[in-house]
Amino acid sequence: MKLMNESRRRNFRVAQTEQGSMNQPSAVEALVYLSFAAMGSFFFFILYITSLYANTNRTEVNCPAVKCSHGTPEPDIHFPFRLKDQVLQHCGLPGFELFCTENTTMIHFPSFGDLVVKSISYDTKKIELLDPKSCVHEVFLNLNLSPPSLFNYYFIARNYTYLNCSARLPPAFKEVPCLSGSTHFVYTVKPSLAVPLSCRAVKTIAIPFAYSPYLSDNSFGLGLTWELPGCEGCEGKGGLKKFLSKATFINYIKYLQGLYLEV
Repeated sequence: MKLMNESRRRNFRVAQTEQGSMNQPSAVEALVYLSFAAMGSFFFFILYITSLYANTNRTEVNCPAVKCSHGTPEPDIHFPFRLKDQVLQHCGLPGFELFCTENTTMIHFPSFGDLVVKSISYDTKKIELLDPKSCVHEVFLNLNLSPPSLFNYYFIARNYTYLNCSARLPPAFKEVPCLSGSTHFVYTVKPSLAVPLSCRAVKTIAIPFAYSPYLSDNSFGLGLTWELPGCEGCEGKGGLKKFLSKATFINYIKYLQGLYLEV
């Protein structure tokens, strides 16, 4: 009986060993399992990176370049410019609002009024404007580019004085026809010139050029450039919208507002 019990215990241990061997995966099965586990981890890693990239660039995707008309050579409008009625206001900056009038791109300056946007070069930061009334010197005389304006003249500006005269000056002085009338005559002269008795000085301002029949073309005189304080080089990276969060964008707007309030 003792031998029989010992034999049963031995057979039971052998059965347990065989069952344990059957439950343990083979080397091939373990390799396959690890491969699938690695593929799953890689798959979820790719999903994570993709979602992270999508969240980072969500603003960029939502801010495509727009135009006032696709049938005419109107400029592309994108950061830092934006359309005034554009739903996503973070696609551009305050002070860079443009609007469309009869398929024409326009910009409004509080000190002067509306000007036509002929072209925008984002590489050279130059916006070329046209005066609808074709009187570039009226724009010079009234356009205020002091802060909070972010614009300056693209070409070198020098001081000139506008004279309003009750009589015509000698031919050496070039009259500004679009500002003159039948009883008054307007001239631009160097500030150092003594004011003639028949004239009074209206205003001395820095402008790209004095009046000349050869240099009165709007596209030459109304070239403006812009600066983004505190954002040097960001346009080279595609603009604020491509690498800053919306919260940071709002903080930058507040920074600009604070900067101008201090001026």
